[in-house]
Amino acid sequence: MNPHLDQLHPYPFEQLRQLFSGVTPNAAYSPISLGIGEPKHPTPAFIEKALMHAMSGLSSYPSTHGNDPLRAAIAGWLERRYGIPAIDPATMVLPVNGSREALFAFAQCVVDSSKGDALVMSPNPFYQIYEGAALLCGARPYYVNSEPGRNFAPDFGSVPDEVWSRVQLLYVCSPGNPTGAVLTQDDWQQLFALSDRHGFVIASDECYSEIYFGTTPPLGALEAAHGLGRSGGERPYKNLVVFSSLSKRSNVPGMRSGFVAGDPQLMKKFLLYRTYSGGAMPPPVQAASVAAWNDEHHVQDNRALYREKFNLITPLLKGVMDVELPDAGFYLWADVRRSGLSDTEFARRLYAEYNVTVLPGSYLAREAHGVNPGRNRIRMALVAGVDEGLEAANRINEFCKGL
Repeated sequence: MNPHLDQLHPYPFEQLRQLFSGVTPNAAYSPISLGIGEPKHPTPAFIEKALMHAMSGLSSYPSTHGNDPLRAAIAGWLERRYGIPAIDPATMVLPVNGSREALFAFAQCVVDSSKGDALVMSPNPFYQIYEGAALLCGARPYYVNSEPGRNFAPDFGSVPDEVWSRVQLLYVCSPGNPTGAVLTQDDWQQLFALSDRHGFVIASDECYSEIYFGTTPPLGALEAAHGLGRSGGERPYKNLVVFSSLSKRSNVPGMRSGFVAGDPQLMKKFLLYRTYSGGAMPPPVQAASVAAWNDEHHVQDNRALYREKFNLITPLLKGVMDVELPDAGFYLWADVRRSGLSDTEFARRLYAEYNVTVLPGSYLAREAHGVNPGRNRIRMALVAGVDEGLEAANRINEFCKGL
């Protein structure tokens, strides 16, 4: 067996299951889960129709590289969304079966495990796939804590040069899970300069980019790189790749459809890796994905639903906990110290007394540099309908006021 498997931590939802072990929730309330970030808005009918109309494609093996229409649709979306120069669909875009598996696989492709001191860096708190990818490719994770005073952006300036010199891969998540923080142009300029100096690769996870609350869309990594003159030359977007997905944008988590795009040299190697690992997207999913990437009306409608929910629910919760509207994404990242309970105690009692599930923030982070930045916080995924979200917020209010 791979000895690195023994280094893996339990997944947050397994920890939550153990936390709730032996608890019988109050039967007077129907269950409401704010724990899992699974979109619950209806899948647009035109995407379902495109999927069904392409079922004849099941009679053919799909190409790992994906078909030309899909890569062109993804490239076109990137160009429109971020205002960047033309992306070469043949060399700079690769469809993947959801960003999760690609984020994991990318580390196995990029990291040189023969160097025993290899580090893979990620924000803290973080999406646990980053940590698992680091451990299973034989590297060590290094966590950069998100700072409340920096609107929960990781403090990359606190990392010593000696650490940067060992980093082979940096995962960033913007907008962040769970904090909703969006990296600024200055943040990206700092990271690109560090990448140029130390040679590490940047993997930018941007799955929440289309759910935001202001009028300005979140800045993307390719957009930031273009603004800094890094989109041209012999190697455009050097040492940078971005990951995105239709799951949140288009409410199709079960379709498992996303992409990786960026530095053509890295993309060439990643395609080679995936040719052997078997990551081809089924033809009907490719057809439905083309339809989804080429349409923005359903994305605008989806975003409007999230804005309505957050604008109603956030003020309700501010009366009993420290919580603010995030930059983007569909999570509220709340400090519950005013309740007098830890994040785990809060989650367990809320589930027992009001049948509402939230995720303890400490499960999404690691103890690093003397602190667990998720401790005393909870993550609430506002993914269900407006009425259910309001019902959950009212129950949380009642729970907190009764403590």
